[in-house]
Amino acid sequence: MTTVAAYAAPAAKAPLERTTIERRSVGEFDVLIDIKFAGICHSDIHQAREGWGEAIFPMVPGHEIAGVVSEVGSGVTRFAVGDRVGVGCMVDSCRECDNCRAGLEQYCTGGGMVGTYNAVGRDGEPTYGGYSQKIVVDENYVVRIPEGIALDEAAPLLCAGITLYSPLKRWNAGPGKKVAIVGLGGLGHMGVKIAHAMGAEVTVLSQSLRKKDDGLKLGADHYYATSDPKTFEELAGTFDLIVSTVSAPLDFGAYLSLLTTQGTLANVGAPEEPISLNLFSVIGGGKSLAGSMIGGIAETQEMLDFCAEHGIGAEIELIAASEINDAYERVLASDVRYRFVIDTATI
Repeated sequence: MTTVAAYAAPAAKAPLERTTIERRSVGEFDVLIDIKFAGICHSDIHQAREGWGEAIFPMVPGHEIAGVVSEVGSGVTRFAVGDRVGVGCMVDSCRECDNCRAGLEQYCTGGGMVGTYNAVGRDGEPTYGGYSQKIVVDENYVVRIPEGIALDEAAPLLCAGITLYSPLKRWNAGPGKKVAIVGLGGLGHMGVKIAHAMGAEVTVLSQSLRKKDDGLKLGADHYYATSDPKTFEELAGTFDLIVSTVSAPLDFGAYLSLLTTQGTLANVGAPEEPISLNLFSVIGGGKSLAGSMIGGIAETQEMLDFCAEHGIGAEIELIAASEINDAYERVLASDVRYRFVIDTATI
């Protein structure tokens, strides 16, 4: 066991504070990672404040982890000391169900994936995330960060990047396709960059035009304010694919009206409240309302390689660990462009 410094929420809705946690000894197939940077995802806030239901405390959030391998177990074959690596939203799964065998570990049906934090591992101990100095992870749930991406800009790719890459790939975003990204935040800005790199015609649908210049610089071809009713009139029947990244309930009927016949609205945002939907919104036009959750390990590696090839990293604001609580409030106020990343050397 190794004792490391971390930032944890001691209870639901309590401010995060510096503490120490125990990391397990490096096992045969484990990788010890010196964490260099950890992104702040809106999911961290939902869970630290029990917005999605009962949680495990004390909680060390963080599932956007970038670092360097400092030790490997005797059976490790994929990584060596000094490798630049990342860890995303999961650190284990059953490995035996059909989904795990198909590279869809995030949808594990053999007990569910083991979250990087706010979960219980196979050893019966709670998992602690990336707001810490080190982490020990089975090599099968670690990915390699290519040299073409700076570690601080790579950290958010481990959640925000794969969360957008997966549905864009699944629903064939590319040349000749019109894709809309709802919300230009930590998730949405990655969606714009990736969809643009895939060759799609990209539109941002945001509450206001406040970030229009940013959206166009990131790769959007068009930018519309959803607070303007004319937007929904003008864009009716336009998009082959809409990816919604917002974590607040939307009028899904209105957004479904923007799809072409047999188009898809893929939702990656996770509101705390339920939504209502008139099913004629999907029946008319043969449209699909779908969901997507991160990606499997192989797809996450594919995403990182794609981002390196296209020079894509996250737009970040680097902060000290002492600024985490302020950063949470700024995320809730949409006051970040576009992802806070913790310099873990400050922990």
